[in-house]
Amino acid sequence: MRTPHVERGATPVNVAGTGSHARRSTVTTHERIDVLLSLPGRSPEVTIDDTDVSERKHPHDEEKGAAKLQQEQSFEESSEETTYVEFEEGDPNNPANFSYGRKWAITLAVSFFSLIAASSSAAYALGFPSMTRDLNATQFEATLGLSMWALALALVPLWSTSFSEEFGRQPVYIVSGVGSVLMHLMVALAQNIQTVIIGRFLGGAFGSTAAAMVGGTIADIWAPSERGLPMSVFAIMIMAGPGLGCVASGWIEQNPHLHWRWIQWIHVIFYGIFLVTFPLVMRETRPGVLLKRTAKKLRKKTGNMHYRARVEDQIPSLATLMYISCTRTIYLLFTEPVVAAFSVWAGFAWGILFVLVESIGPAFRSVHNFSTGEVGSVFAAMIAGCIVGEVIQIYQEKLYAKYYPTKGPEARLFSACLAAILFPAGMFIYAWCTFPSVPWIGMAMGIFVIMTSLFNIYVAVFTYLADCYGVFASSALAGQSLSRNLMGAIFPLFSEQMFSKLTYHWGNTLFACIATLMIPIPFALYWKGPAIRARSKFASQVIHK
Repeated sequence: MRTPHVERGATPVNVAGTGSHARRSTVTTHERIDVLLSLPGRSPEVTIDDTDVSERKHPHDEEKGAAKLQQEQSFEESSEETTYVEFEEGDPNNPANFSYGRKWAITLAVSFFSLIAASSSAAYALGFPSMTRDLNATQFEATLGLSMWALALALVPLWSTSFSEEFGRQPVYIVSGVGSVLMHLMVALAQNIQTVIIGRFLGGAFGSTAAAMVGGTIADIWAPSERGLPMSVFAIMIMAGPGLGCVASGWIEQNPHLHWRWIQWIHVIFYGIFLVTFPLVMRETRPGVLLKRTAKKLRKKTGNMHYRARVEDQIPSLATLMYISCTRTIYLLFTEPVVAAFSVWAGFAWGILFVLVESIGPAFRSVHNFSTGEVGSVFAAMIAGCIVGEVIQIYQEKLYAKYYPTKGPEARLFSACLAAILFPAGMFIYAWCTFPSVPWIGMAMGIFVIMTSLFNIYVAVFTYLADCYGVFASSALAGQSLSRNLMGAIFPLFSEQMFSKLTYHWGNTLFACIATLMIPIPFALYWKGPAIRARSKFASQVIHK
């Protein structure tokens, strides 16, 4: 498919009552713009400069004089011409121009969805004692349900995020919320462990929207200079969610009238609250989808089939988008050193998070004789770690503003370098406090330090890859998300056997030693990042000023 010939400049056409305006097209409708999404070596986007096109004159046009003007007037009336619908400046229908209150209402609504999904991912593990008893299941079978959630988070977003390009973000959120309610009902009513495992996978599939799409929603409505606080709210929700869910679930599990099924019922209630309130505050935030809807209304109202949104000509079909989303993600993961290095590091860190979720209960029960409710309270250390991690991120943003002119994207890595040191330090503290003679607060402090580092690793990976890869950031982030959640699915499956052989002391020491070997990763990227990006087919196309 070739890029069509540019005929002439775009001329605005007012469209009454639509909240948008249209532009005369620079191309005919017989040919579609090829955005070259699947070819890594080419330019990331194809653009047509409307302000310059009208000034490009062929020498033969000078000879035609008045005949040229007559020909252009005739061309304007031609039915072959496309009229593009666009937002006017200051248009309140443009998501970027939503009111401040509306933006925060949307941000809090989608972040609340993330909080519920993150809570559900981990709270499930606190119900293992009563669930294994009621369903006559083994500890490993129960752990499969924890891993299935992470596996769905790894695989489903590879293709599901493409639906927001076709249908918009709002319908995807609603479908995900309804699916999450149904899957939690499935687990709550399950009569065997197999039903639980399937329900957990499908629950993770619907819940993956919370992790995969909220960042894009925030980017739709907030300007880059305004995204710091909204993204921090989202990060705290998704990172502190597992701790919050476990704190509550520990006491739910201990109550003889509630147990594991009520952990699921509580989440059903919160998902229901989300579904009831969400339509009241949410508006569609995908600009291309809004313009496509406006163009469709104009075609129906006027009978003119040449009213179009640019995304209708520039964005490939849904099937093509899904193919590109999957293949480019895998390509970046295995060919880009920056993506690969951060994916290994973040993947290991996320694996440790799921190991903690699965093993904190048995560890504190065996070492300090904690009850299930007391075990749940220990997870408050995770919440505290996320809060301190956010404080560090506030200072990181100040350093970024100061050093970005000279360091570029590497100015994002100061907190990552600190986290690289804190991560193994927290693991060593946790490992070497797993003795009855050491007060329980020692293990809790280790968890606190680990979560502080994980929060900063999570934020640093997202912000650094977004800065490095620009228009390709979604694929780069999807690559690290795939690696991260695959490790989250795999690690809990062998941790129980490892701790039974090595004990909690030496098993966590082994993890700490591996984390120590990964300390150089952010330091190496800070030092050699520009040189590595210069050799990248993708990152080299992003210009940092």
